[in-house]
Amino acid sequence: MESGDPVFPVESSEPSQRGSVSSSGARALEVLVYVPGGSAVQLCVEGLCSVSVQELSRSVRQALQLPDSAQDAFALWLCSPLLELQLKPRHQPYRLSRQWQDLLYRFTDAPEDDIAQDEPCLQYRRNVFFPRAKELQLEEEGALRLLFEEARSRVLSGSYPCDPPDWQRLGGLSCRLELGPCPDQSTAAGLLREKKLSSFLPAHVCSGVGGLWGVLRGRGLKQELEKGLLEAYQEASTQFPNTDPDQGDSALLREYLRTCQQLPYYGSAFFSGEIDKPAGGILPRGGRKAVSVAISLEGVYVMDVKEKFVLLGLRYHELSWDHTYPEDEDDAHILWLEFDGEEGGTPVNKLLKVYSKQAELMSGLIEFCVELGGAEGGATEVDGVEVAAAVEAAAGEQGAQSQQAVGQPGEARGGRRGKLRRQNSVVSSRVQSLRTINYYVDDGRDIKRLKPKRAASFFTRQVPTSPTSYTAVQVIESLEQG
Repeated sequence: MESGDPVFPVESSEPSQRGSVSSSGARALEVLVYVPGGSAVQLCVEGLCSVSVQELSRSVRQALQLPDSAQDAFALWLCSPLLELQLKPRHQPYRLSRQWQDLLYRFTDAPEDDIAQDEPCLQYRRNVFFPRAKELQLEEEGALRLLFEEARSRVLSGSYPCDPPDWQRLGGLSCRLELGPCPDQSTAAGLLREKKLSSFLPAHVCSGVGGLWGVLRGRGLKQELEKGLLEAYQEASTQFPNTDPDQGDSALLREYLRTCQQLPYYGSAFFSGEIDKPAGGILPRGGRKAVSVAISLEGVYVMDVKEKFVLLGLRYHELSWDHTYPEDEDDAHILWLEFDGEEGGTPVNKLLKVYSKQAELMSGLIEFCVELGGAEGGATEVDGVEVAAAVEAAAGEQGAQSQQAVGQPGEARGGRRGKLRRQNSVVSSRVQSLRTINYYVDDGRDIKRLKPKRAASFFTRQVPTSPTSYTAVQVIESLEQG
């Protein structure tokens, strides 16, 4: 791996299958590359030791009969149950696979025995840096189906938390794609009963796990879910009664992807980490909470792994960030996220600490996305490709009137970022439930610190005039939870 090259791990959306890349030499060798949906492409590769990602990707596209116009939509990933890395075109997969244990020691907390037995495989999946708007312009059904399979697996696994109207809508579209047009109601109900609900709806919804879905628990859970899925199936069949012979399922696939794009973290890279549990209440609540951090071209989202909802969502013009290294072996890597908040009606700066050995990767990815135009908060031209503005999160047409999942840009105090608001939606920030470091500011100057106790510089935050003028902040002294 070349020095300084960022590689970006993401959360696994399905159990990894493994292909061997352990043989070397110039002779032709068989290599398996897995694609969304569970299938694999078998390639005969000469000079595997030196073959680049760019060359291997071209062979995969040819095997899948994908047009060159789809090349930017996908990337090669080196994956295992412990870590997943999106590779750059000039990377050499074989050489990276030989360094896999070193990467696991650097970026994971996995036990030594697990690291020793872990083996990566190659996967051909969505490119984190592919703009959403460009995705819907793809015409090749094969490319759209690959994107659909990956998006569906993330919805079903809970990596893309959805509100009920959204997961019902997506479940109905999946039924339409898999089962064809909806027959009469009794026949359709029989078809759905023969299938597992988890084939169409998120697993945590089907099992009744998650604090937001208490109304669905109990004896009538399965019946309620089947009824809602049947209605969504009928609605999707009404919208798409027949398949166009010329376009196949392209319109249906685009509609599924379009619905997923309403989720602010669609297309993100996912990282694992922990945050401090909030203090307060009768019983002490020490310790940490497991979170996943989704980073995309549009922003950063911290999500509760167990409850499947967003804790904090920020666009790039609403945050400042930094990464600090541990001072000794017992300390942790920390990603610092600073954003505007409120305490007792007074504006404050809030700092969230994300503990993770992948903090260095997260910081690098944030900076790279900002350079691509994320800090502008709008569309930017990058190599002639429009990077779409962030798609606003919505609770769904059938739900309550939706509001933005992240804060509104503010006008006060020289363009300060707006306050985040807690919404009744899984895609909305829940700042009140976070344990943050808070301190008061006025016109960029420190007035009174609640925390930390030691003097420290607070992060600068000015919306840049150009994408490249926004950089990670530098902390003069270490920050600590008071």
